[in-house]
Amino acid sequence: MYKAKSNCIKDSVYIDEGLSGTGTRKREGFKRMVADALDGRIDLILTKSISRFARNTVDALTAVRTLKEKGVEVYFEKENIRTLDAKGEVMITVMSSLAQEESRSISENVTWGKRRAMEEGRFSLAYKHFLGYEKGEDGRPKIVESEAEIVRDIYRLFLDGKTGNSIAEYLTNQKIPTPKGKEKWSVATIMSILTNEKYKGDALLQKTYTADFLTKKQKKNHGEVPQYFISNSHPAIVSRGVFELVQQEIERRRPNRRKLYKNSPFAAKIVCAECGSFYGRKVWHSNSEKYRKCIWQCNYKYNNKENTCATPNLTETEIQSAAVEAISQLLGQKDRHLQKLEKLLAGLTDTSKLEKQLEDAKEKHSRLIDALRSYMAENTRIIQDQEEYNRKFTSMETECKEAEQETASLQRKILDQLAEKEKTRRSIEALNKCKGTPSGFDEGLWNTLVDYVTVSKGKTLAFLFRDGTEITVSLPEKPKKAKSK
Repeated sequence: MYKAKSNCIKDSVYIDEGLSGTGTRKREGFKRMVADALDGRIDLILTKSISRFARNTVDALTAVRTLKEKGVEVYFEKENIRTLDAKGEVMITVMSSLAQEESRSISENVTWGKRRAMEEGRFSLAYKHFLGYEKGEDGRPKIVESEAEIVRDIYRLFLDGKTGNSIAEYLTNQKIPTPKGKEKWSVATIMSILTNEKYKGDALLQKTYTADFLTKKQKKNHGEVPQYFISNSHPAIVSRGVFELVQQEIERRRPNRRKLYKNSPFAAKIVCAECGSFYGRKVWHSNSEKYRKCIWQCNYKYNNKENTCATPNLTETEIQSAAVEAISQLLGQKDRHLQKLEKLLAGLTDTSKLEKQLEDAKEKHSRLIDALRSYMAENTRIIQDQEEYNRKFTSMETECKEAEQETASLQRKILDQLAEKEKTRRSIEALNKCKGTPSGFDEGLWNTLVDYVTVSKGKTLAFLFRDGTEITVSLPEKPKKAKSK
């Protein structure tokens, strides 16, 4: 709190409640007071102490000098310092430096407390801006079912082939508020929900950290400070299988780091039989409404003039027509395909063997790390042959890395199996819902049943389905125009 006295205006009190004194950016009361003083409306500013005025040395001196130039005096009651006094600036420099160090100490203590809580598996969420959860009586996240349904819909729509943009538009049109209570959804918000591990019941803590206690600037954690992963930390809104399948789908939609035409269900699903590259969407005559045409062709068709792929270009209508025919053939033997999928699902259900291997691998990695740390500590206490020490250290470090890679590989296998299980379950569900053959192109069936389509010469499309079945459809080629003599 600061109190200003002037002959021009009545005594005024400027307050910044609950705000840190380490910076002035959000201290509206402080900035208003300085502005009034510089306008000549204030002669004297009274404040309890330097730490209340500013804990940042630079901010304190800058403000004091700016006010001093205008003949405005600041009086610090606790330290008995007047800024127009000759000794004032020296004392302010010393005292504000102490205040800044005190602030640093407080910040470090708070950070230590938070990290200690993370190590013990305790964490909190920004519940006001986090869709699907509220703080439970035990302090842990508790599911809010009405909001959880929105989260599940977002995951379902994405797996049905919808893009982040189309999901955002859908939710906006449905007048469903965003996690922050806004009317319009953004793609960034959708992708944040789709990639947040907390929705599968786990918690990765300290994704960001405060880089500077003065500016409070947050940075992404790329290993600068420890991260903590807590498995099964709270109730899950979506299953692990659904979550992992979504992560796979996100990766599938950006092959070879090329820009995808994300509004199309065909992106990253059509493969060239000659070079193995994905087909991409191209627009011909884009500036002409009359002749404008969208086609799909191999991304490397004209990449090398000496080795051009001979696979044909396809219109979206042709792809849809071939897909309808292939899916119709599959549905003609629906019962047989359901049996194959259910057999496949039965073989994917149990991951207990892999989980036991993972547990053993983690224990082995932990033992190797402890042994390496002990060996390093021993080297600081006892004089050793450093050449022999380095040789053994390198060997032990290699063992640790191999154990770490084995752990990561087993984790990936378990997650891939969970995703494959969910993918198969969704295919069974989609087939059970089908009554008869589709009357037209169904984007949901395309995304759920079809893995990839391989295009060969002569407009031959081989559809690979989830159960391993391959169905080939040949499209009629357009007759070439006869050249006029």
